[in-house]
Amino acid sequence: MASTKLKEGGHVYEAEMDAHERASRDEIMALQRQRLAWSLQHAYDNVAHYRKAFDKAGVHPSDFRELSDLAKFPFTVKTDLRDNYPFNMFAVPREKLVRVHASSGTTGKPIVVGYTQRDIETWSDVMARSIRAAGGRTGMIIHNAYGYGLFTGGLGVHYGAEKLGCTVVPISGGMTERQVQLINDFRPDIITVTPSYMLAILDEFKRQKLDPRQCSLKVGIFGAEPWTNAMRGEIEDAFDMDATDIYGLSEVIGPGVAQECIETKDGLHIWEDHFYPEVIDPETGAVLPDGEKGELVFTSLTKEAFPVIRYRTRDLTRLLPGTARPGMRRMEKVTGRSDDMIILRGVNLFPTQIEEVLLATDWCGGHFILELTREGRMDELTIIAEARSESWDGRGLVDHADRISTHIKNTIGISSRVQVVAPATLERSLGKAKRLYDKRPKD
Repeated sequence: MASTKLKEGGHVYEAEMDAHERASRDEIMALQRQRLAWSLQHAYDNVAHYRKAFDKAGVHPSDFRELSDLAKFPFTVKTDLRDNYPFNMFAVPREKLVRVHASSGTTGKPIVVGYTQRDIETWSDVMARSIRAAGGRTGMIIHNAYGYGLFTGGLGVHYGAEKLGCTVVPISGGMTERQVQLINDFRPDIITVTPSYMLAILDEFKRQKLDPRQCSLKVGIFGAEPWTNAMRGEIEDAFDMDATDIYGLSEVIGPGVAQECIETKDGLHIWEDHFYPEVIDPETGAVLPDGEKGELVFTSLTKEAFPVIRYRTRDLTRLLPGTARPGMRRMEKVTGRSDDMIILRGVNLFPTQIEEVLLATDWCGGHFILELTREGRMDELTIIAEARSESWDGRGLVDHADRISTHIKNTIGISSRVQVVAPATLERSLGKAKRLYDKRPKD
């Protein structure tokens, strides 16, 4: 349900776009050829890893003449970045860095990324562009609930919002009761936050017996984790707002790589003057034509400190022609990752598929986890879903759970146990929601 609050403020007028947003497809591709040639040479000349990888693959930056030539160059993967921890992937002397960010490092060494002053300006520009595409305007108040610190979300949004001329409330994540208080007291126009934490904010509105539809929020910019159109509908209906998707990752720059435009909400326009996208077959690495689903790969075009060449994101999507900004291709909403795919008895499953089923019910508020266990030689999936307070019967909604289990079996093709638990039972995420808990023995 689209918001009625934004009214004409939600239209993105062409006069407000920068020149590259208004550029034709041919103009964008010509710019990409020029900038790709520079980025490949910059990486080769200044990063030992890229020089070694290019030489091993038998390619040189001078071999690049057309966009299709990029396929000759080797991929960069997350282990390459970890193996060069902390500063060996930088293409400028450490003294030229004005900031570093890093991943959490929960699965190994953190990935460290760096920025020159020019990189920070580029990041601010693409984030300002993203907020504007979502419906943001100069003078609006932005409630920024992305985490600040080494995580790129909070500061990425913050600098972009200031660049656009907005008033930023830098609340970061957590303190949900205070989040709701400040939304009511400061009356922000826009909220930036992970979609799963937005559901926690919704729960707090209800706990305080406040009507979220009466709050000031007109637009939500949600990212940092995959989420479905079913969750979009849930949030838009609950808050009478427009919910838009943003995409980014620290390795490429942070948030602001691509953004959904409020007037179409039909996928995320990639800011292709700064980031060159490819979609590949995850198994073979072959580049797929636009329109075919596969793994998203990015090459940076303008980054000085931390160029990335053909970085495999592991996110699954497809590339589509531009609509609201015709020169910039769109990426379809990310449906999952090639490395969080569950293979259960030969069937491929993503957590977002379960989310879509649960949010189609009137009893589940969107909080759920998946537990994988192994009984003997057989893997088992348990879906633990939290009931809404108004639907909870104190006994586990057994009939509803059985219907969901049957529906998943009939539509996805896997057997699962569905367990419905009481409201406020599952732990709330302050950042990316952890959906999958793999409790199978490691062998």
